[in-house]
Amino acid sequence: MEKDMTKGSPMKLILGFAVPLLFGLVFQQFYSMVDAVIVGHYLGVDALAAVGATGSVNFLIIGFCMGVCNGFAIPIAQEFGAKHESELKRFVANSVWLSAIFAVAVTIVVSLLCRQILQLMRTPANIIDGSYNYIIIIFLGIPVVFLYNMTASILRSLGDSRTPVVFLVTAAVLNIFLDVFCIVVIPMGVAGAAVATVVSQAVAGAACLVYMRKKFAILKLSKDERRWDRDYAAKLCNMGIPMGLQYSITAIGSVILQSAVNGIDSNAVAAVTAGGKVSMLLVCPFDAMGSTMATYGGQNVGAGDLERVDRGLKSCTLLGLIYSLIGLGAVFLFGKQLLLLFLDAGETQIIANAYSFIQINALFYFPLALVNIVRFLIQGMGFSRLAVFAGAFEMLARGLAGFLLVPYFGFTAVRFANPLAWIFADIFLIPAFFYVRRKMAAMLSRNREGAQTAGIEAR
Repeated sequence: MEKDMTKGSPMKLILGFAVPLLFGLVFQQFYSMVDAVIVGHYLGVDALAAVGATGSVNFLIIGFCMGVCNGFAIPIAQEFGAKHESELKRFVANSVWLSAIFAVAVTIVVSLLCRQILQLMRTPANIIDGSYNYIIIIFLGIPVVFLYNMTASILRSLGDSRTPVVFLVTAAVLNIFLDVFCIVVIPMGVAGAAVATVVSQAVAGAACLVYMRKKFAILKLSKDERRWDRDYAAKLCNMGIPMGLQYSITAIGSVILQSAVNGIDSNAVAAVTAGGKVSMLLVCPFDAMGSTMATYGGQNVGAGDLERVDRGLKSCTLLGLIYSLIGLGAVFLFGKQLLLLFLDAGETQIIANAYSFIQINALFYFPLALVNIVRFLIQGMGFSRLAVFAGAFEMLARGLAGFLLVPYFGFTAVRFANPLAWIFADIFLIPAFFYVRRKMAAMLSRNREGAQTAGIEAR
């Protein structure tokens, strides 16, 4: 059911929204980890490196798709907060039209350029075929990425963060069985892991679609509301494309860094792959906080209540600080054991590099928390274009590490690349929030004055 985040305790609302979302993100990482565990143990280090070598380009493309869908949901959240039901429905309909168009276009382009991208990234010769076999299937599954992320984003914009999680958990369990079947029973190699991922996400997306059509009366659209509308589509693109580009711009830096890692050797790729899997699991709470603040900010800006936006920011920042300390402790206590899920104990040098990689990252978790909280809040307030610059700062930092530092300092520079990117982003985002806050306050003040003047003239 819908959840109105414009009333009640911000801390309780943020926790109530973020916890189910976190559960879903953890399961999403869980079935991603299952891919890596099965690939690493059944197919070997080279196969694990082959999958890992696609990580940054995967994020470049899939991140764009996810960002576009999240951006499309922002006007929906704002109209929900403003209680404008007709406008909400038209935004929903046009977001579906746009998602279909983007899904087809992106799938065609990236599938045709897939191998060339891997070659440009200097993917090692001993793993490039495996990397291609994996990522081409992921790219052919882009339509189901749009299906799940669009439907889940719409549900979250209406305050329902639980239902997408239920279907994602179901998909995660299905993915485990499909991994075993496609890799162990049917020897499909790394392609089997990709097939399992695509099929599982298709199931989750279809389930979300059926659920929202049956259970949300507010999403029952008339023939007129379902029509393509250029103005609504333009507003959606104004939110969605910058948000997608933000993911992609950030990912360009990751591609540059991945290319530098590829240039070291396949052992370095395996270390970053294993360390990255552990890190992605541990930073799920920050992702949940970010998505929560996008919906929270969107609804409360729609309601014209900036004081609640401020209170929500303070509450979520406190949560970010607390978890940063918990995550740091978890890395130092259990980091090596988590790495052994992906690597054999005999791979001592790879394990040592991967462990140092996640340790350095963990020391900078709070800057990462701020990146997610503040950036997504700015986007939820309707300033997606501004948030793109944060991605540019991250790209700059990772590009600096990839082009200048890794060639001279090797894996040591790889360890510090992500923290450097997070700090660069915060240097931009924190002042940007105060700029957005002042601009939004002035806009709301003008709107109130205009409404009062209209009321006086009517009387």
